[in-house]
Amino acid sequence: MAILDSKGRLFGKFSLLDIGAGLIILMVVAGLFLLPGGSGSSVAQIGASTKPVEIDVIVRGLTVSDPKVFVTSLQEQKRTKIIIRNQPAGEVDVLGVKSLPRSVAVPQPDGSVKPMPDPRPELEYTVDMMVTLKGEAQVLEDGPVLAGSKVKVGTPLELEGQTYRFNAPVVGVRILEPEKSS
Repeated sequence: MAILDSKGRLFGKFSLLDIGAGLIILMVVAGLFLLPGGSGSSVAQIGASTKPVEIDVIVRGLTVSDPKVFVTSLQEQKRTKIIIRNQPAGEVDVLGVKSLPRSVAVPQPDGSVKPMPDPRPELEYTVDMMVTLKGEAQVLEDGPVLAGSKVKVGTPLELEGQTYRFNAPVVGVRILEPEKSS
């Protein structure tokens, strides 16, 4: 009996193509379980230093039933969870919440324009605010990295608490020097 027959079968039973495909699948499965994968730390982050970072985010047109109560409760919570690019990035401190006025440009008889409070009744349920957050971030050459995601002006964040979840783009980033303990 020949080792390889005229149809390319080994010992007349096994196709060489099937054996090759089985070996490739076996090597892939073995590689997944035996070789170390990415554990969340890259070579670029090993030499990075951790520093406190303040992040300003702006919220425009958030609809809530009682804007004043919402702003006050957000200030009193002191901490909020953040999500960057659909990935949870932990909790940060809420340093401050500043309610921003809603105004509309009103032309004056002399040709100038004057800002006036927006009279629309539906704006009683809308809040614009600036929120200042503080957290620890790795500082690389090209900016701060919070939970594996770069945080720069324009980065969309989601703030999440027990009763809220909303989007807020970053409008300011300040890298602070760590406080020295005496």
